[in-house]
Amino acid sequence: MLDMSSQSRRHPHAERGFDCYETPAVAVEALLRVEQLPHAVWEPAAGRGAIVRVLREHGHAVIASDIFNYGGLHFVGDFLEQKKMPTGCECILTNPPFKIIEPFVRHALKLSPLVIMLARLAFLESERRCDILEGAGLARVFAFRKRLPMLHRDGWSGPKANSGMAFAWFAWERGYVGPTTISRISWER
Repeated sequence: MLDMSSQSRRHPHAERGFDCYETPAVAVEALLRVEQLPHAVWEPAAGRGAIVRVLREHGHAVIASDIFNYGGLHFVGDFLEQKKMPTGCECILTNPPFKIIEPFVRHALKLSPLVIMLARLAFLESERRCDILEGAGLARVFAFRKRLPMLHRDGWSGPKANSGMAFAWFAWERGYVGPTTISRISWER
């Protein structure tokens, strides 16, 4: 029998709408154990606020926005159309829509001195991403030792399962020129 647990079974883009997949709180908690974040953070793909809630519980001031109004946002708008960071924010931290992750990262790097994105570990692969993975300040990658609990699409009513994909937090610092360090982290306590 073929084991499908490590194979991607993505839904077609048309089914994925705005690509809202809520980030498990344990993934954000794991990041906070290994990365020192500034006080003020912008979450530009906030969805229903999964990342926002955890950061606020840890005392961070978070500006939450999204292209669609899921509720509880500071403003609704297309991140790719934003011209500047919200006042006081020093970091963009998000789980970007995977179908537009490359332009999302490129735009974030123009706006913010610190960019932290949750992405599939396979994001490290690809020639077309060289401009954002090499020489663009990618300082740290925090790869999860175990697969994250499944990130289900907003409104998903089908069976729940563990993720078949490996994820990592990617951290870029403006002006960073050294080698990228890769660390393994755990979402379990």
